[in-house]
Amino acid sequence: MPNTIQGQIVEFLNKSVPGCNAVINAPIAAVGDSSITVEAANILEVCKALKFSAEFNFNVLQVITGTDYADRIEVSYILASFSKNLELILKAKLPRGDKFNLPKINSVVSVWNAANFQERETYDMIGIEFVGHPDFRRILCPYDWDGHPLRKDYVVQEKYLDMVVDPPGKNNTADQMFGKRLKEEIGDPKRVSASWKDSTAGEEEVAKDGE
Repeated sequence: MPNTIQGQIVEFLNKSVPGCNAVINAPIAAVGDSSITVEAANILEVCKALKFSAEFNFNVLQVITGTDYADRIEVSYILASFSKNLELILKAKLPRGDKFNLPKINSVVSVWNAANFQERETYDMIGIEFVGHPDFRRILCPYDWDGHPLRKDYVVQEKYLDMVVDPPGKNNTADQMFGKRLKEEIGDPKRVSASWKDSTAGEEEVAKDGE
């Protein structure tokens, strides 16, 4: 759909970066912003094309983040053009890998300096290696921390040095149980949205949310 801005960007990218296979992610968002996915191997060339294009001039990198799905990792870049009043969500898919074989994608620090800390945070939390980053190391966890905390398969280590990582006395159990108690009081789980899950509720609690 070349008449939409997303369609114009897809057409531009596929001409400017052969093999990037840019596509608009369907369905097109009725509210909010649609996103475009490109081949991970072409991310650096795609970002250069978007920034230095006279037509689009995405001169601002707002966000880099990663999402862990069951079958893949997605890296998302939220870009903006202040001169053209445009915003774009750009995505690339990577294999999940594991902590011994992290998924890899090229760094875009050479395109936007703002990528420096954002790539480090995404590496730290999700476990993505940004190839070519000028100062590639953890930024939130200690350098020798085990695992990446926002991965679905992350297991909290029992101890770090001489410290207990997740002592029972420090857990906010009351906060974690608030959503469960509220659902029981109201009697209609569809009316309650709670981010905490009772670890003892398991699949039954999740099933209620999906009704």
